[in-house]
Amino acid sequence: MTALRSLVPAAGREDAYDALLAGTRGLRAEQRTTRDEWFQRLTLESKEDILFELEVLLKATACFSNPRNHPGPLRRAPIVTQDFREATLVAREGLQRGVQLVRQLLGERDRAYYFHRYLETVLPEDNLRGRLVREGVEQESPEQSLVVLRHLLASHGEIFDGVLRAQRVPFRLYYALLAGLQREIGHNAYFNPLTALEFRPEFDRIKSVQVLELIRAVPEGEAHRLVALSFLSLFRMLRYLRLLQRISLEGATGRRGRATSRAYLVLSVLRSDGRALGDYLRRRAGTQLARGYQRELFTVPRARLLEQAPALRASGHRLLTIKSSLESVASSLRLELRRAFQHELPALGGGVSEAEQRARLQAAVATLRPALRNAILYLGKSLGVSLEEGGVFDDVAARRETSERLRRDVWMFAQILRAFSAKVEHSDGADRWSAVQGFQYIREFLGYFRAMGYPLLRAGDYPKFEAFMQAMAQLEETDLVDPARLQAALRECLGFQSYLTQLFEDISRRDVLEGVSFDRRAAALALKLYLGA
Repeated sequence: MTALRSLVPAAGREDAYDALLAGTRGLRAEQRTTRDEWFQRLTLESKEDILFELEVLLKATACFSNPRNHPGPLRRAPIVTQDFREATLVAREGLQRGVQLVRQLLGERDRAYYFHRYLETVLPEDNLRGRLVREGVEQESPEQSLVVLRHLLASHGEIFDGVLRAQRVPFRLYYALLAGLQREIGHNAYFNPLTALEFRPEFDRIKSVQVLELIRAVPEGEAHRLVALSFLSLFRMLRYLRLLQRISLEGATGRRGRATSRAYLVLSVLRSDGRALGDYLRRRAGTQLARGYQRELFTVPRARLLEQAPALRASGHRLLTIKSSLESVASSLRLELRRAFQHELPALGGGVSEAEQRARLQAAVATLRPALRNAILYLGKSLGVSLEEGGVFDDVAARRETSERLRRDVWMFAQILRAFSAKVEHSDGADRWSAVQGFQYIREFLGYFRAMGYPLLRAGDYPKFEAFMQAMAQLEETDLVDPARLQAALRECLGFQSYLTQLFEDISRRDVLEGVSFDRRAAALALKLYLGA
């Protein structure tokens, strides 16, 4: 997939949120205007959903070509020995769906396509046929780009049909098919969504005034860009889940074909975007925030350093909080997607019935949706704003869903704290060198803390936040088991565990959870999957 472009121009020139919406696809200003005018002229019902699904399927030509984005347990067999016929069939069905969506967007102009194809077959002169081909590649308007896309999807569909006559499709052939299609889509003037983490005003504008105000309240240039990118990406992934939910319900209506097949294409885009956001935040957030802080520091005259030291120190602590929050979102997202893709969603060609595919798809969506929503609420909380579910999500059941998920996460991390505390209490730290090998369990605990514990510290307004964070930081700073540091961490973990136990009871008493019992067995199973992810 195309690499992530530079987020926005230099700090201070343009609002990062607006720049991400307008600039990540790389359209020229006149192209953006032309496309916006075309979209406004469309009288098609549900045009936003139709265009979104089309662009997701186009993006899947890049994402689905990578087997890492396919659901199911990791395969041990070398990739060259695997059969990709089932994946090719899914991609072919995605092309068929893409043609349907393009036809809807073209409307009456779709008839011109059929007439064009007819002329190509009956004209005897090569020069006249060549002129028709040239007319079929002009892209001076979105309508012409859709016609080009129509030609592309239809012709590649025939190629896929030919390949599928074979009993086996090796990876190189499978990848070549999708890579060729991806290159052609990359040349489309108005419909080229192949950039990683790209956004469009038609369906990515955040409707919540609370979130928009929060994004624009972050003053630091680099922090502002990273926060805007994170919120836009999380809301985009929620939109992927809505599309997946709709696909799973369409399958239940008895329509022709395997309705859940194209769900695998959408899932590949979700996995790819989740990985791209997680990697970007984990590897580059700290560097970018430090670079922005350095620029801020260097603008202060030497004579005023002492005077502005308190403000600079406060700004530095704020950036550290943002860095920790973004890295926690990245770790949590990575854990959630790995669990869903490796344990919940069925693998391609796994012999699962259509009904079971729908059920497991709906179950995965029901698990991922509150995780993403809580990530949005947590990110707001870490920036100092308690976002209200009703003002952020248009789903009336969002508050109950997020409360249920928060209650489960509180219970799960309390169990992790209990297990870690028991391990520390029974460990022998007398021989520091023999304990080096045993330090692995501490690293694992710190990983779970970044993904699950840190958001709970913020969400629960834990009063001893600073002391707990200091204890965790001291554990991370050493490669040996320091008994004193370990005992300090133990005290803080026991205190946080007691707090989470009370928080669990408080959440259970919320009005939205009245009559909703806690499923301890399901939570224990989820915890087992998390620990094994």
